[in-house]
Amino acid sequence: MTVHVQTALARKTLGAGGMWVFGSASSAPMVVLVGGIVATYASTQVQSLPLVFLLIGGVVALLAVGYTAMSREVPHAAAYYAILARGLGRQMGVAGGIVALVAYNSIQISLYGLLGATLADLVGGTWWVWAFLALLLVAIFGVRAIALSTRLLATVLVLSFIVVLIFDTASLMDPGAGSIDWSGFAPAWLFVSGIGGAAALCVAALMGVEAPASFAEEANDDRAVTNSVFAGVLSLSIVYALSAWAMGIAVGPDQVAAVAGDPAGGLPFSVMEERIGGFMTPAAQTILIFAIITSLLAFHNVIARYAFAMAREGVLPHGLARTTSGTRVSAPVGGSLLQSVIALVVVAVFALAGADPVLTLFTWLSTLGALGLLCLLIAASIAAMAYFARGVRVNAWTSVIAPLLGIVLGTVVLGAMVVNVDSLLGAEPGSLKPYLLPVIVSVAAIGGIVWASHLRRSRPEVYDGISQGRPDAHAVPDDVGVIF
Repeated sequence: MTVHVQTALARKTLGAGGMWVFGSASSAPMVVLVGGIVATYASTQVQSLPLVFLLIGGVVALLAVGYTAMSREVPHAAAYYAILARGLGRQMGVAGGIVALVAYNSIQISLYGLLGATLADLVGGTWWVWAFLALLLVAIFGVRAIALSTRLLATVLVLSFIVVLIFDTASLMDPGAGSIDWSGFAPAWLFVSGIGGAAALCVAALMGVEAPASFAEEANDDRAVTNSVFAGVLSLSIVYALSAWAMGIAVGPDQVAAVAGDPAGGLPFSVMEERIGGFMTPAAQTILIFAIITSLLAFHNVIARYAFAMAREGVLPHGLARTTSGTRVSAPVGGSLLQSVIALVVVAVFALAGADPVLTLFTWLSTLGALGLLCLLIAASIAAMAYFARGVRVNAWTSVIAPLLGIVLGTVVLGAMVVNVDSLLGAEPGSLKPYLLPVIVSVAAIGGIVWASHLRRSRPEVYDGISQGRPDAHAVPDDVGVIF
């Protein structure tokens, strides 16, 4: 059954380059350099972090094979929702859509805590005031044309990569131990305690690279999603591995964990100050602020499209499918406003509770989001195997080998993430609170299945149309210009 839908997003607006910008900006290289890599060294003591980044990048790439292949077969703004519905059934599709909304919202909202705390430290004031100002800015951009967001994200992303390159170059040209050390890529260092936590944090750093699939309806060709996702996985895995290696070289591989765990250590800013000059710290901190804001905006756009696409098919309230008017651009206003309201409520709750914006809001919600998205990537690979087993003609690598390897290795990483969730969150030994995160993901999935079952009984026409909605080809004319 095909449901013909008139409400549509701007067709042929984004190319592979623009989609890559969204995926890479979601991951936020500056945030990973300043926060992710430093925190991983400090909390896990794993010297082989550069190698871990490359290995986890390989696992994510394997998981992306089935995911991107399905996104070509079922181009949909709510990618996981449609992929799971076509591969594993409509109930699983709705479950996947709800989990995706929870996961993406969690990661996006966690960044308000990081941004608020960073600005409060640098400028002064209360973290939640800065968070609410950023929320207003993101809400304004979120209802505007996708071109405006993409250009802003691209500019900040380029500046972020420049800062990361400066850090890497400065570190490698002046090694802290006097010479280049390759132990960061030594396999022997993988068999140490803390490796599970390191793998989990590397997964969290790469989450967002799959986001381009949500822009499939706006793509200029059917290969744009695949090209952008794999370009993101490859480029970010290499960049993060090199940056982790450079950080170890800068202070010495045997000292990097101790320096990273010392608040007075100042990584990575101290390295750039010592080797380049004091002006680098304020410059890098400024780019960091903008990088967090653009990551917020990137995830906001993905969430808005999920809500829009599911509402367009009647799974969510129809009001969320409202878009801007215009002949060439149609932004998902309903989904955008919903995401802004959810963020406003969650940030307000954490602020009223007096929660720490970094240790609680950022750490807990970002971990929840990464956990949910890894589950969805694994589920998408299972869905791909089931879908292609029904006779759709693709090669064995795409239909079986890569998805199966991704499922096995992804499940190992997921297990490591769940086992180490207490240490990742800094919880006391024996505390059951961290295990609320897997419970939340499970409850979201069960809730989606229950809701789909309700639709099947009460609104069978909606249930039958799950993942089938397609905008009329003439609902929105092709845009005159593709954003790279």
